[in-house]
Amino acid sequence: MDSTLDLRTEIQEFLRSRRSRITPDMAGLPAYGGNRRVKGLRREEVALLAGVSVEYYVRMERGALAGTSDAVLDALASALRLDDAERDHLFHLARQSGAPGGRRHRQSPATVRPALQEVLDAITGAPALIRNARHDVLAMNQLARALFSPVLAHPRRPVNLARFVYVHPREAAVFFVDYDHATRNAAAMLRMEVGRNPHDEELVALVAELTACSELFRQQWSSRDVRLHGHGCKRVNHPVVGLLDLNFESMDLPTESGLQLNVYTAPAGGPAADKLAVLASWATQEASAIELLGAGGEETR
Repeated sequence: MDSTLDLRTEIQEFLRSRRSRITPDMAGLPAYGGNRRVKGLRREEVALLAGVSVEYYVRMERGALAGTSDAVLDALASALRLDDAERDHLFHLARQSGAPGGRRHRQSPATVRPALQEVLDAITGAPALIRNARHDVLAMNQLARALFSPVLAHPRRPVNLARFVYVHPREAAVFFVDYDHATRNAAAMLRMEVGRNPHDEELVALVAELTACSELFRQQWSSRDVRLHGHGCKRVNHPVVGLLDLNFESMDLPTESGLQLNVYTAPAGGPAADKLAVLASWATQEASAIELLGAGGEETR
């Protein structure tokens, strides 16, 4: 894969994939003729629903979104029944198409400020981490290191959660109970970021790596699905405490472009909260053992 994304192809394939999933009946249109050659809506039907000429829509689907007004993009999103993530993706693609020289590169930080690590360390009752949009984990608190110990067992740094689920599928399928959901989310969020930041060479390289090594990623990537990060539930099978049902919140850091804070919690008094407490105790013991080993090494030198 090239170090940049072909925006015209991305726009073309995204619009085609969204058009193909909507039938005339779903859109409230008469299905003229019993033998339709296309799956989903025809281009002229999308144009009718969006209130634009057929020629204009054909140009858009060929990748010419530069200069398209927000009103037209909104009409197209409505015609194709895009959800919030898909609508945002469409707008990102249009903005990137209109960027000077076709390039608008937002650099994702590779490290976090010491003060942010202090914030993580101050969160003692819940696993918390900071990651970038490529799914590189840049900082964690002690409980997050304990929770994600199966991921951290692999030496490559920074740890990348998308790489873990696709490159180490056996381990990932044990750790993430809903493995299919975890992989689909990973691919969809990477696709979303590619639309935002198509000239991020490290992001494009990650997609190329996963494409080369994982048939599952190739299948899920080709769906063109996108997803916003936000909140939800995560079920993991931890080697020390067993099954954990956790809630998570993912929050953008407004002063650190491209970074998100993820915090994992459990309802107070429930079994998951009790297991998190056990995990915290285990993490403290592990940290103390490492410190003792380090001190012993110093004394013997």
